[in-house]
This record gives sequence, C-alpha cells and structure tokens, in this order.
Amino acid sequence: MGGVLVLAAGIEPAFVDDDFTVLVLAYVVMRVAMVAHWLRASRSAGQARVATLTYAGGIAALQVLWLGMLLLDGTAGTVALVVLIAAEISVPATAERRGQTPWHPHHITERYGCFTLILLGESLLASSTAIIGALHADEDMAGLIALAVLTLVVTAALWWVYFWPPHHAAIGSIWNTLRYGYGHYFVFAAAGAFSAGVEVEIDVLTHRSELSEVAASFTVTVPIAVFLLGVWVVAIRKVGDRRVDLTVLAAAVLVLLDPVIPVPFAITAAVMAALVVVLVVREHRTPAT
Repeated sequence: MGGVLVLAAGIEPAFVDDDFTVLVLAYVVMRVAMVAHWLRASRSAGQARVATLTYAGGIAALQVLWLGMLLLDGTAGTVALVVLIAAEISVPATAERRGQTPWHPHHITERYGCFTLILLGESLLASSTAIIGALHADEDMAGLIALAVLTLVVTAALWWVYFWPPHHAAIGSIWNTLRYGYGHYFVFAAAGAFSAGVEVEIDVLTHRSELSEVAASFTVTVPIAVFLLGVWVVAIRKVGDRRVDLTVLAAAVLVLLDPVIPVPFAITAAVMAALVVVLVVREHRTPAT
C-alpha cells in the first residue's frame, strides 16, 4: 500500500516531466514485497516450488533492471521501458510453464470483477460531482442532465455486459488465463477513461474547454467501445453464440461512430440499452457453463 501511494505521486512527473524516478522506486517497493510472498509460498509449494522460485527470481532480477533504467535517458530510456514492461508480463508465462501454481477460478475472476465495478462507480461519481459544481456556477443544466442520464444508462449497461458471461469459464489453461488477465488491462483502462471522458464532456458543455464537441464526444465513446471489445475478448466470445458476438461487436462500432451523429447522447444510450436487452434474451438460450 505504501508503494501504491508513492506510485500515484510519481505519475504526474513521469508524464509531464519524463521523470520516472518516483514511479520506478515505488514500483520496486511493491514488487519486492511480491518477491517476499513468493519466497514464503515456495516453502510449502510442493510440486509448484520451481514455479514459485521462478516468480521470485524473475521479479527480483527485473527490479534491479528497473533501477538501472533510471540511469538512461532519451531513446535508450524509452526502449528500456518498453522492454522491461514486456519482461514483467512474460514472468508469469515463464514461471507457470515450470509447474502451474494452484488457484481458484471463481476467486480470481471475482477479484477482476470487483475492480471493474469500482472503476465503473468512478464514472457515476465524476458525473454527479461535476453537475453539482456546475449547479453552483449557474450553468445551463439541460446538456448536463442529458449527460448524467447517459452516464447512468451506460454505466449500468457496461456493468450488465461485463457480468453477463460466467467469467470462470473463460480461464483454465495457462494461455486462456494469461489472455484473461492481461486482456483486463484494456477493460480497466477503458472504464477509467470513460470516467475521464465524462469530465471532459462536462468541461465542454460548461465552456471551460476549447475542445470541439465531436472530439469531446470521442473521449466518451472510444472508452465504451474499447470496454465492449475487451469484455468480448476476455469472456463473452468463450460462451456466447454467434448472435451475441455480432450484437456486441455491432454495438461497439455504433457507439464508436456516435460523435458524427447529430444526437450522440441519445444514440449511445439506446445502443447500450438494446445490447442489454439482447443479452437478457440470449442468456436463457446459451448453455450454462
């Protein structure tokens, strides 16, 4: 938790000043704790002991390289950053091939679901907070109310889409599990970006931003489309039939194109509501897993 708090403080310097020092140091603190956990687990891991030690050794070696990256700058630093991210992602694939560690599919997928739920809740919080602020500023409420309705409908629809498939059925083999876990990067990013997009849209509606209305709309619709595609990849396509697959993909495309339509708010809400209706109907015709 200490590492997470410090890492949050290091995000702005990394993106604004290209200074990764605080961010990397915080990340190393977090990962060193992970190394300690894997070493502790190795003491009673049985046949998975080689895998646990591979986790510990791989993560520990990479932390040394992360610290070394701080000595680089310019193109060399950027290349090292990309290589180290790829190396971090490859550690689980390498370790699990040496002896799969035990895990419970329902528990794992529940953790991902809880975090997705938290991120979606941020969208509602951003919308309500911004509208309250605009109300005190005597802003025109018509557009803000329309955006609030859109946020509520879309957030509820995204929640329904995410939890429609039985996620535990999407994992099993090591490759399916890795696809599920790393595919959630896009789901999480999209859920967080949707919240940020709502705030961008509010800034445009209240004339606090010079961004065009079309560009502002894309900050909302692109995250929605990415979220739909991400959930389809990690879970829905594993259990859904052809009609469900086509409906989800079509909804993602229609939502993505909404900014070029005269009434994007209404269209987005309608598309997402229609998608939920299709899923509700099809869930009774899709074999349970």
